[in-house]
Amino acid sequence: MGILAEQLVDVARTLRPRAALEQGGVISGSNPATFNASDPFPLWVIQVIIIIGMTQLLALILGRIRQPRVIAEVLGGVILGPSIMGRIPGYLNAVFPASGMQMLTLTSTIGLVLFLFLVGLEIDVRIMKRNIRASAAISLAGLIIPLGLGAALGVGVYREFIDPKVNFGYFLLFTAVAVGITAFPVLCRILTELKLLDTTVGVVTLSAGIGNDVVGWILLALTVALVNASTGLTALYVLLASTGFVIFLLFPVRWGYVWLARRTGSLEQGSPTTFMMTVTLIMILFSAFFTDIIGVHPIFGGFLAGLVIPKENGYAISLVEKLEDLVSILLLPIYFALSGLKTNLGLLNTGITWAYILIICLTAFTSKFVACGLTAYLSGFKWREAGAIGALMSCKGLVELIVLNIGLSAGILDARTFSMFVLHALVLTFITTPLTLLFYPAHHRVHEGTNTAKIGDADALPRKSSEDEVKTKFSIVLDKIEQLPAAMTLAQLIQPSNVSPPSYASSIAEEKAMEAASPPSPIARLRVSIDALRLIELTNRTSAVLKSQEADVLLHNDPIVSVFRTFGYLNRMMVSAALSVVGYDEFPDAIAQHATEFETQMVIIPWSRGTTSVLDEEQPGGRATGARNPFDGVFHKTTTQDQTSSVVYSDFIRRVFQRAPTDVALFVDRGMSLALTSGAAERQLFLPFIGGPDDRLALAFLVQLCSNPTVHATVVRVRKIDSGAEATDAAARITGHGTTQLTMAAADTVYGHANTQTQLVSDTADNLLWDRFAAASTSHNASVRDALSRITFRTQEAREPLHKIVELVDIQSAKLSGGQNIMVMVGRSRRMAVESHKAELQKLIASHGASIGSAVPKTVGDVGAALVASGSSASLLVLQAAVSAF
Repeated sequence: MGILAEQLVDVARTLRPRAALEQGGVISGSNPATFNASDPFPLWVIQVIIIIGMTQLLALILGRIRQPRVIAEVLGGVILGPSIMGRIPGYLNAVFPASGMQMLTLTSTIGLVLFLFLVGLEIDVRIMKRNIRASAAISLAGLIIPLGLGAALGVGVYREFIDPKVNFGYFLLFTAVAVGITAFPVLCRILTELKLLDTTVGVVTLSAGIGNDVVGWILLALTVALVNASTGLTALYVLLASTGFVIFLLFPVRWGYVWLARRTGSLEQGSPTTFMMTVTLIMILFSAFFTDIIGVHPIFGGFLAGLVIPKENGYAISLVEKLEDLVSILLLPIYFALSGLKTNLGLLNTGITWAYILIICLTAFTSKFVACGLTAYLSGFKWREAGAIGALMSCKGLVELIVLNIGLSAGILDARTFSMFVLHALVLTFITTPLTLLFYPAHHRVHEGTNTAKIGDADALPRKSSEDEVKTKFSIVLDKIEQLPAAMTLAQLIQPSNVSPPSYASSIAEEKAMEAASPPSPIARLRVSIDALRLIELTNRTSAVLKSQEADVLLHNDPIVSVFRTFGYLNRMMVSAALSVVGYDEFPDAIAQHATEFETQMVIIPWSRGTTSVLDEEQPGGRATGARNPFDGVFHKTTTQDQTSSVVYSDFIRRVFQRAPTDVALFVDRGMSLALTSGAAERQLFLPFIGGPDDRLALAFLVQLCSNPTVHATVVRVRKIDSGAEATDAAARITGHGTTQLTMAAADTVYGHANTQTQLVSDTADNLLWDRFAAASTSHNASVRDALSRITFRTQEAREPLHKIVELVDIQSAKLSGGQNIMVMVGRSRRMAVESHKAELQKLIASHGASIGSAVPKTVGDVGAALVASGSSASLLVLQAAVSAF
């Protein structure tokens, strides 16, 4: 009888008919924590909640030091088991009684079968084609030497700890597999977490790990078949049946599955239908059932079913997304917690036992590290790369624990040797990440572009950084579909002039003739190029790992990228695209790296409310009403609840401001995209100019935007009238030195006011730039003069600049009609500002009865925060000059 069948029988025995009990439950005085064979569900729920709670807590802690989740799952079981909490009198009998473990065991086996199905999905033989020679050599060396040393190690362990009734040859084969196998699932997650999938080291290690993993599973299946078989002839029949079933699954079943996926449209859509999900689950369960009843193990059936699933068009990723949370959050932790519950560190109570634990760790690590590392070095890798490959290939993790549990259930291991091998697996998994970082730190890595894919041809334009030079190269960050309207709106504004739709001229000569008939302005000749950076969050989910491996495929199929590239084509813009799968905390670094690689002149972060505003027909001109502050609907907005605050997202924006090597623009779309679709012919911009590098960038960029004939702007230079005391305070503030301040939320990107000399230089630069654009001059070229003709310049004095700016914005907004929405351009002014507006901002917030957090002014600056607090419906374009710029 197979393992799964035995577990089903055990559960059936516990659920056999008993005398009827009280139906009132706890109301009648029954204790849900007491095992009841007629109703085991309450105790099962208590056990699962305890296991998941402990696992999540440990994962949160260990994740801070970049350790795989499997360590938390096993350690959680060790803590809950006899080693630690089991020493509390009556604890195990109350929470994990022997009679109440059948349901937990069956649930864990089902979860393990589904998990091995996901492991099979992760294996992609196409990866092995890259660097095939080095990968094959490393994989072969990582099997032969560890298998041999593992068998030699098994001799000593068998003589010291194992009951002679256990077959000596089977035990040696088992220890050889336990030492020689590499934990491919954990290896994938470590490579992804350390951002090594786009390096030669990562690709070679992943390829070698696939070969190692497949051979390891075959050897493990052979070991289990031999152990379960009563005679050698039976073992032969088991192996023949297994081979025939593998051929049956990988050929006719796979062909039939792919045919069904095509006929149902699932493969074309990249997402399985309900029918295909039903077929998939039936295939998994039947495959596990068959391998179980022939005497192998149900997990091998789940693994083989994963190999059947096609990888085309993101189908496998979509299928994984439908299963992974249930498996990884609920079912899988149960299995590995049971491994911990079976581990009793109290049995490791002799010196010889700990000596053998040390020998097992050294043998398992050295055999893999030396064999794989030396082979990599002889294959042409540098010593750092070879060391990283050796460290990665020595990883154990999930697969090792599965092997050990199979050995325990098959009677090959006893409780003591099982605990010894579990401890060695934890140690080797724990040291994998630190050793890899030690051998192969980030600054030594050579990237291939596996998990950061790029398409497009906008790579050759020169980079310009002067304030008054035209910017032609932009990077727009796209991580949510809600950002598309804002991104498209700003991309249209960036266009230097009205550009006709793409011409369908039959030749380049015809297109040149068309341009000669209507020559563009000098600015228009500088074609704008936009790099759309698509960011996908890397999580612990299997689907995220698959996405990271198939970033190049996702980039061509991603709907956000496809829509934006089509928009760029229709507007005759050069649009390239890149896709990066990284952790959310690493988004700012990914943006900074992208800006450096593409020589971006300005990074644009679109921030949309996430929903389309509704035009109020009763308002004059049908203006959009009900606009909320820019922290509404950061990721999404439902019809029942407003997301009125997002400290996390504002922290992300501040870190982009802090780390980006170039100018940064934050576009908060609060209805401007709707105004453009409502037929408004003109776009209205307003810039309150106070001073500082950020305001100078805003002024220069506004002039560039006004080269578009549909854009008109008003620029008001706001000068503060100081009293004597205020002037003294301002002078004192000028001499202060500021740095990046750390807060509870994140870094508050205040760059300081420098000293009196640099402040005076900044003030002089303000005056020169203002005079250059505001004063009538014939020194400008024709395109700049044309842009300046659509800009109104004036100066305004005020004792309270923020109040005056809010008033001016309201006046400008009141002049608009036809559903137009004004866009206010502001400098973030978090460094070398002329004066501090903190006290006035607090006063303005109080006067409007607004409730905004401290994150708002830290993110959009004092002027932007004042507009948010006043309830203005204007869209905001918050600009910050490059940190390195003066």
